[in-house]
Amino acid sequence: MRRKQVARAKKSGDPLFAALDLGTNSCRMLIARPDGCEFKVVDAFSKPVHLGAGLEQYGTLAPSAIKRTLNALRVCGKKLKHHGVQHSRLVATEACRRARNGQSFINLVKRETGLDLEIIQASEEARLAVVSCAPHLGDAVDQLLIVDIGGGSTELVWLDLSNVSLCDRATALVRLELSENKLQTALAENCVKVVDWKSVPMGVATLKDMFADVDDDCAKFALMSCAFEEQIAEFQPELPSTATGDNRFQIIGTSGTVTTVAASHLGLSRYERCKVDGLSMCKNEIETVVQRYLSIGPEGRRKAPCIGSDRHELIMSGSAILQAILRVWPSGQLTVADRGLREGLLYSQMAAAGVWKARQN
Repeated sequence: MRRKQVARAKKSGDPLFAALDLGTNSCRMLIARPDGCEFKVVDAFSKPVHLGAGLEQYGTLAPSAIKRTLNALRVCGKKLKHHGVQHSRLVATEACRRARNGQSFINLVKRETGLDLEIIQASEEARLAVVSCAPHLGDAVDQLLIVDIGGGSTELVWLDLSNVSLCDRATALVRLELSENKLQTALAENCVKVVDWKSVPMGVATLKDMFADVDDDCAKFALMSCAFEEQIAEFQPELPSTATGDNRFQIIGTSGTVTTVAASHLGLSRYERCKVDGLSMCKNEIETVVQRYLSIGPEGRRKAPCIGSDRHELIMSGSAILQAILRVWPSGQLTVADRGLREGLLYSQMAAAGVWKARQN
């Protein structure tokens, strides 16, 4: 970011908020200030660190992965200090949850960088995915499925919004609570009902590693998709007959997989968030893209626009997850959200600080 932009951000008078998401594959951070009911990004950072490399096999975070991640986090620490961020939440997800040395790594991060990373539970990760996708909720929707395909896990949250008025839905989603024991309390007026949620311990990286010994590209894809479908066999909904018609049921997908598939569907030569975020795709369009990925093979995917060398191995495990979900859930459409934990963290922090409420009154 240029010095003049930083100076303008500091002089704006608005408090700055930061959100950092340390996942199995990437370290990502946003620094933003409130802007009406949304926010304006002041600075951003994203780097593939592959923190979970080897985790499936050894159960620990590897020294080389820790070194890569520490280097990325040092950059984040400098940005936070440079901008004088007042509010921040820095979280780690599945890789640190699963690794035997996960907490030791968090302690090391504190000593080496001064950053206070928090290992969040799967329920909180799922909740933040819901919060981030709230702006894409359709007006007529009563039943909503949020799908967040991560590197080490995939979060699924099924919500019933039939008891919430249209004007209160965004606020109700931001205030949503998910319990680890999944017990649903009595449904109060204007309250979102959590019908079910599940954190599947399979993401694009872990699923790829599970079938690393399968050489045939198509066979590997089929095995990955079936393996994931088995994991969500008990998560199949029994929707009211009215929920599947008249756009009353919606799936919103958020992940690098979903946005990459959308960009490929649009034929973009380079990724453009403004064209992808909020796009609606039907099952047949997604299937066409996935079949194209299979037909061009690993080398073709490496050279394909919007995939590239960083994602060419992960796009097929992500596509296998996406295809399995669309086989199970009765919706012909998927809404694409170029949003994730960072956006959910920012929305939640700003709501808690009351900055949105002040701008709406």
